[in-house]
Amino acid sequence: MVAGLLLGGFYAAVSLGVSLIFGLLDIANIAQPAFVILGSYAAYVMNDALGLDPILTGLLLTPLFYGLGALVYRVYYASFERRGEESLRGLVFFFGILFIMEVSLSLTFGVDYRLVQTAYTSKSIDLGGVGIAFRYLVPCLVGIAMTAGLYLFLGRTFYGRAIMAVSQDQLALRLMGANPVQIKTIAFGVGIAAASLAGALLISIAPVIPSTDRDYIGRMFAITVLGGMGSIGGTLVAAVVLGVAESLMATFFGPSWSLAVSFGILLLALAVRPAGLFGR
Repeated sequence: MVAGLLLGGFYAAVSLGVSLIFGLLDIANIAQPAFVILGSYAAYVMNDALGLDPILTGLLLTPLFYGLGALVYRVYYASFERRGEESLRGLVFFFGILFIMEVSLSLTFGVDYRLVQTAYTSKSIDLGGVGIAFRYLVPCLVGIAMTAGLYLFLGRTFYGRAIMAVSQDQLALRLMGANPVQIKTIAFGVGIAAASLAGALLISIAPVIPSTDRDYIGRMFAITVLGGMGSIGGTLVAAVVLGVAESLMATFFGPSWSLAVSFGILLLALAVRPAGLFGR
């Protein structure tokens, strides 16, 4: 149970970008896991070359990934969304990005597992007879902080409220003096920046290879749908539910079954409550 709760905090960090881009902008960015892995490899390079903590690297590189996300959305908008062809062709566009990034990382770093060394990787604390590893605790706390930060950004700032509004009524947003394309660019950039920081958390927990992104596609969309499309608080709750469910499944039925949990929860949520736990 403790491992599942800690894993849930990390899953929340991984899913925030999808909750923002897919949940609020209605853009099915299936390349999001590839940006997470790209963030992992960026943290690995900085840790291997300079000995920097991966989470610190993730924070330092968020502006760079924000710019990358803004550029990707501008290309997507000019090529598909502006022409009204974002449904199928846009999906192929993001699949192409996913494939290109995975192949590029494989050609650059190979298919060997990469990991980082930090001061807290091998440490743990004992609470009431339960051992808690820092390599899970630190990413969990950072994931919760990311969730709280994004929640406050969306609810307390002009650009955050504009992002919430762009998914509801773009005409009303224009009347309030905001450009929907600019707002979507900001939102997409924030989503990719969150993915890069989540990637730094991922490589703090376990080694990664370029194809690791495939393990998180189902998890991300399952958490987003279960929590409620665009609900940041719901994302955290759904991530904890998935983390605990995966941990219990791995404990009692074997680790090979844990990956099936996300798709099972996704199908169950779509069948029982399509709006999610906190959907409107």
